[in-house]
Amino acid sequence: MTGAVPLGSRPRLVSKAMLRYDSVRQAHLLLLPERVVRLNDSGAAILTRCDGTATVAEVVADLETEFELSGLADDVTAFLDDAVVHGWVVT
Repeated sequence: MTGAVPLGSRPRLVSKAMLRYDSVRQAHLLLLPERVVRLNDSGAAILTRCDGTATVAEVVADLETEFELSGLADDVTAFLDDAVVHGWVVT
C-alpha cells in the first residue's frame, strides 16, 4: 500500500500500538507487539495527533502553527505513508 495519504483522511494508530515517552532514554517510543520503534521528535509530534478525529490537513495545520513553519504537508504525508506501510497507522 503506497501513495500519499489523502489530506482528508483521519489517521489513527492501529489498536495494538501505544505511544510512550521513556524518560530514562529521553526518547519517544511507539510500542507494538514484539517491537519497539524509537521516534524522533517530528515523528512523535505527528503520531500523537493521529487519534482518528483530526484530518491530515488539520494535523499539518496544527504542526505548522505549533512550530511556526509552513509547507509541512509533503513531509507529514510522506511520514504517514511510511507509517501505514509499516502497519503503525490506518487511515
